[in-house]
Amino acid sequence: MGTRMEVAQLESRMDTEDYRKLQGLFQDASGASRSLSRAEFINLAWSSVGRGSKEEYGLLFDSVVVTQEHRGLLLDIDAVKEEGRVDWGGLCSFLLLELSDKVKNTRTGSLPCWKPPRTLTCPHRDSVQKVLHLQSSGQYLTVSKGGTVGLRDGEDMSLLHTCRLQNSTVTPKDLWVTDMVLLHNVHKIAVSFTSKEVCFYDILSKQDFSCKYKLQGLKFAPWCLDYWVDPSHPDQAVLTIGDIAGQVSALYFTSAHISLFERRGLRTDSDSADIILWDELIKGKHCSCYTVTHRAHVPAWVRKVHYLGSLEAFVSCSTRPQSSMVIGWREKQSRSLRVTSFFTKRGVWDMDHHHGLNLIATAGVDHQVLLWNPYVTSEPVCALSGHTGPVSAVRFMQTKQQLLSYSKDKVLCVWDVSSQLCVHRLVGVFPKMQEDTQTLLFLHEERQLLLLSFNSLLLLLETMKEEKRISSHEHPVTCVLYNSLFRQVVSSDSASTVICWLADTGQKVKQFHRCHGNAEISTMALDGTQTRLFTAGTDGEVKVWDFNGRCLHRMNAGLGRAVEISQVLLLKRSILVMGWERMLTVFRLHSFSQPFVEPSEWKGGVQHRSDVLCAAFQPPQTLVTGSYDGEIMVWNSSTEKALRKLRPHAEHREGNFSAITRLFFIPGRTSEAAATGGADLVSCGGSGVVRLWNTVYSCLVGQFTAHNGDLGSIVMTVSPCGKYLATADREGTLKIWDIQHYCLGPDDGITKEPPKLLGSVRPHLDRVTHLEMCFHGERLLLLSASSDCSVALSYLPGDTIGLFGQEENWCLERPGPLQPQRERGRTRKTRSPPDPSEILPESDTFAEGGEVGI
Repeated sequence: MGTRMEVAQLESRMDTEDYRKLQGLFQDASGASRSLSRAEFINLAWSSVGRGSKEEYGLLFDSVVVTQEHRGLLLDIDAVKEEGRVDWGGLCSFLLLELSDKVKNTRTGSLPCWKPPRTLTCPHRDSVQKVLHLQSSGQYLTVSKGGTVGLRDGEDMSLLHTCRLQNSTVTPKDLWVTDMVLLHNVHKIAVSFTSKEVCFYDILSKQDFSCKYKLQGLKFAPWCLDYWVDPSHPDQAVLTIGDIAGQVSALYFTSAHISLFERRGLRTDSDSADIILWDELIKGKHCSCYTVTHRAHVPAWVRKVHYLGSLEAFVSCSTRPQSSMVIGWREKQSRSLRVTSFFTKRGVWDMDHHHGLNLIATAGVDHQVLLWNPYVTSEPVCALSGHTGPVSAVRFMQTKQQLLSYSKDKVLCVWDVSSQLCVHRLVGVFPKMQEDTQTLLFLHEERQLLLLSFNSLLLLLETMKEEKRISSHEHPVTCVLYNSLFRQVVSSDSASTVICWLADTGQKVKQFHRCHGNAEISTMALDGTQTRLFTAGTDGEVKVWDFNGRCLHRMNAGLGRAVEISQVLLLKRSILVMGWERMLTVFRLHSFSQPFVEPSEWKGGVQHRSDVLCAAFQPPQTLVTGSYDGEIMVWNSSTEKALRKLRPHAEHREGNFSAITRLFFIPGRTSEAAATGGADLVSCGGSGVVRLWNTVYSCLVGQFTAHNGDLGSIVMTVSPCGKYLATADREGTLKIWDIQHYCLGPDDGITKEPPKLLGSVRPHLDRVTHLEMCFHGERLLLLSASSDCSVALSYLPGDTIGLFGQEENWCLERPGPLQPQRERGRTRKTRSPPDPSEILPESDTFAEGGEVGI
């Protein structure tokens, strides 16, 4: 089975018309729905769509079936291919899932930080019906039920001018505006009235909004409007009208720049406006404009209409359950509409469409916000529950994959579309109004401005200016490694993505998606040859990959349970996994003859009193492990027997050190050196404390506070030359310490003075999750991963080179400031061929195709 990336390549080449052809395959001659076998799907799709290869359609079919029926399980793929069938709903659900995965791999924008709300001076005495942004001037336009128009400054929203729309058809006291849209390509606004007409006003006229056309004779009062312009053909546009009798009508303009309508008989009224009769449009007497209609909402009022240009379809909503949402699909080369209806319990007040995700959100009278796939009418993609009153308005934030919803109980919610969770609630800032208050929600995403109307009251919400942040990943980064063989940096994140970067430039090389499905990758490791990558997921599995994206082995560390794996340590003939219990989980290399590997017994048994969190190895056979209660155990790795324990005396247990999060042997300090009383092991944990130990005499040698203890646990790493210690905290701060001569020999007591601090820098805005120091050629570099979704590269003693993924590539050919080099006299060895005993055997019978894409 192929990878997801191969499938995505086919999908990215398909357009709306291709998907319509696919949809037609799942209907028989009578129009009834049907499912297809693998062979049927491949042959019909390939011949009908005329794009892609049969192999690609086979990959698509396999991915749909596997995802739909057996997601996350090891399968007999051949059996699935033979027995599986796919229907249109299953295909749509898979495509939406793929899109959801992309969203999850697209970092959700930061939550809005609102300024205090501001009430605007309002010229309206009755309900505000619409707010528009005039793109040409940057100003804002409001219109009220009584026809009063207010023009506002684009910067401070101050009121610049007011006027009243002229309409001689009705007396001023009977004037009732229902909606207004901007026809930006022809510099006009269209306004609908309860007098069963739509008037078109020129916004560039010297007079206040002179009326140019009056569309009269509509059968029912228009209630809502929408306007769309073809971006590639600005002459072609669509005005959609929804009325109080349940009819949706659309006016297609074919030469808008020349004239919206033809002047027939020079019919004008006292406003000097050309009169356009609805019956004439229906009969096709205007060559520059024609109409299409459907009446699927009858007898309910149409509350909102949208024309979706990407789908060539009209979407509308009503409070009638059977037609809560209706999509009218434009038939190719026809003026008829094919209608599909969506059911909700109590109907819908409002709706919005996300162009990138192709999702429709509906504001339910039943207090729910529903997300819909426009191709699946049977049920919504998901329900966003959290409001305790009817939801009256919804708006997508297109660039952040977030959704705003407002309910009649005066609560504004911000939803993360990918996680389907409410990530922010704004309450207590909205005015107290009557139960039947009409609320309008206007979002100007580019300005990060939100305008709410409560009848005639206008309330402005603006967000604080966001600091521009560079993201290496779209989700919090959990681990970072350096691959010396490929001269690349490897990083992982909480969305189960692994990315490979060029260390020399910061450019992305490869990306592996969904390595552990939906489970977070908690840690990673490389084998001795640097050709195998180990990823540990919160699903309790450790997977072994090659750098072509093929999963070679799955290690059952959690014995089928979802467990927290904190470290994977590779020894010469075994692999240790730890993090969730008091005993080490060990895998013997001789067990890797099969794709699914079970753990072996750790001969030393249980010696810790709490969960083992970390470990370190010193050749030839010294192993140390650290536990949640702050205890360190020294082992003989060959016999797997516990030798001794390291634990500070009570007087040196400062703060809440507790869990040991990292352990490192200090390179260059051999057991012989430790025999003189100096430190050969360093540990860190809670309260920002770092401790140095002597493993020969089982004693604490040095201890200092590296970071503010109130920040909790810290992480650290030691340079390959043993001269430098790097520590990092929850605020994103890195510190570089000179430990070359620190705690080298015996002392009268425990050293409390910290080593020399060489530098402190803050390349991250959130918790640092992992550190690694490495030699890249002759340069010593520091890698740091953070919960702020970034991976940073720094010179020693801490000057940041850049963040992986930034627009401007760096060049490591230029010497860095205060750049430490390898030790003098140390010769650079060429890489010898890998020792066959250190290479994990490959498996030709197992590959995680479909979960990983490069």
